[in-house]
Amino acid sequence: MGKILFCQTVSLLYLKMKKRNLELYLHIPFCVRKCNYCDFFSASGTPKEQADYVSAMIQEIQSYQELSGEYEVQTIFLGGGTPSLLTPEQIEKIFTTIYHIFSVNENAEITMEMNPGTVAIEKLRAMKAAGVNRLSIGLQSAQNEELKMLGRIHTYEEFLETWRLTEQAGFKNRNIDLMSALPGQTMESYEDTLSKVLALEPEHISAYSLILEEGTVFYDWYEKGKLDRGAWKLPSEEEEYAMGELTIQRLAEAGMHRYEISNYAKPGKECRHNLGYWDRVEYLGIGAGSSSLIKGERFDHIRDRKVYIEKIRNGESILIDREILSVESQMEEFMYLGLRKIEGVSRTDFQNYFGKNVDDVYGEILDKLEEEQLLEFSGDRIRLTHRGMDVSNCVLAEFLFKGKTKIVQIPPKTVMNFVD
Repeated sequence: MGKILFCQTVSLLYLKMKKRNLELYLHIPFCVRKCNYCDFFSASGTPKEQADYVSAMIQEIQSYQELSGEYEVQTIFLGGGTPSLLTPEQIEKIFTTIYHIFSVNENAEITMEMNPGTVAIEKLRAMKAAGVNRLSIGLQSAQNEELKMLGRIHTYEEFLETWRLTEQAGFKNRNIDLMSALPGQTMESYEDTLSKVLALEPEHISAYSLILEEGTVFYDWYEKGKLDRGAWKLPSEEEEYAMGELTIQRLAEAGMHRYEISNYAKPGKECRHNLGYWDRVEYLGIGAGSSSLIKGERFDHIRDRKVYIEKIRNGESILIDREILSVESQMEEFMYLGLRKIEGVSRTDFQNYFGKNVDDVYGEILDKLEEEQLLEFSGDRIRLTHRGMDVSNCVLAEFLFKGKTKIVQIPPKTVMNFVD
């Protein structure tokens, strides 16, 4: 009898060891008001619309019962939109369902995005009770005039109150989102923002330079020439570059190391969810507008909340784009995503994954970019130089095979963790 029990125990342990790592991303496409720079899939909604959406998400999570047995979840990320608009009861229901359906590692990183002014201490305690152990807070600027211009719903003082509440609730792993090269922003105002934020000693900072996206208020203003002059004139390219260099310098002085093009962290506080994405760990998107990469197949969900809810209720497919990735596509992603990390990519990992030497595939490109001082080699690693990071989009596009015009798409809220 003892031998049988021992064998059963060993078999269970072996099965657990065989499970593949998985990341979960849950998209909450609700916000109080669309920000002027935002092109993410999100919009305002009524309490009933939000409740119906959460019910549909729970039904979708339950549909992965069979798939879940093959994986152990290492990270969970709730992005949006503004996930902190969820009620404590909705947060509890979502996580109860996740824990029932999926095997979640006891040390999993569980992140929830939030906006200043959208949480009270009771909601933060509900998040913590549900297992959330990392917060990503959308500040963007410590200047109230800049926040107003961005279309944000909060002031810097409201952010400080939210920050105080997160401390009171016991959160020890918090990210703050910052933006530079904003209309009307000066070196002085940006340095003041950095000083105020660093005085709070956050564990992580995501710092992005503004990108004007079609379909946004800012893009419309730009097209009409409103950002070329006056109080909201865009900073020059030289000023934008100087802001980026100031970010690197000030954050390094504060003990935060740059581990990805736009992300900085204290030791041990790097965002594991994003690192998993750069390393092409399989991920499952849940909710309207989310993306997934499972077993070499990429697929996206419909980007319409109402249609998503209806299809879930009727048991119909919510998938729109499906693509089985070719070996070439996987090589592109290995380089395109991996080189975003400051440590770059490993030649050995490329060889083990594809059975080919990276020089046999990308030799000419690697030599060219090294000669241009955009790439550097150190032992087994290939990584961007400081100069290469400044023009990273152009450098990374070099790794798309001839004839390819489609840039690798990054799922919403994976790179730019802004909340609306």
